[in-house]
Amino acid sequence: MDQLANLLIIIIFVWLGIISFFLYKISFHYKRLIDETGRSNLREILDTLLEWLGQNEKEIKELKKFVEKLAQDSVYYVQKVGILRFNPFSDTGGDQSFVLAILDGTDTGIVLTSLHTRGITRWYAKNVKSGQGVDHELSKEEQEAIKRAVHLKVKALKSK
Repeated sequence: MDQLANLLIIIIFVWLGIISFFLYKISFHYKRLIDETGRSNLREILDTLLEWLGQNEKEIKELKKFVEKLAQDSVYYVQKVGILRFNPFSDTGGDQSFVLAILDGTDTGIVLTSLHTRGITRWYAKNVKSGQGVDHELSKEEQEAIKRAVHLKVKALKSK
């Protein structure tokens, strides 16, 4: 009988410990709600939280619109750059000439070509639309520079 009473007292103390732990957690949480919201009763706290939630939803919608606009506009920013060095003339040593392709998200932009000889360096610029020359036919080196620019962009996207 004495052991049963001792067991019953131990169970009661364990139960009181568990209840005290949960009561402490709840009171700590309630105090934190009061401190964060600056309100004193539960109704005011919940109203404040609902007001903050509405403000956050409004700001999230605005941010989504802004990000969508940025995504649409960014198609026309410089996104792809490709360079190719080459030797167009047999009488000069090394790959001193080059082609630089600068394109946006629609493969539209310009191709700059620099042809270097012993006495002079000449520069040529050609417009590109959808990866093709607009007013002038593209040389094989210029086409290769465009391919490199597009390939580098695709490769960069795949690595993410």
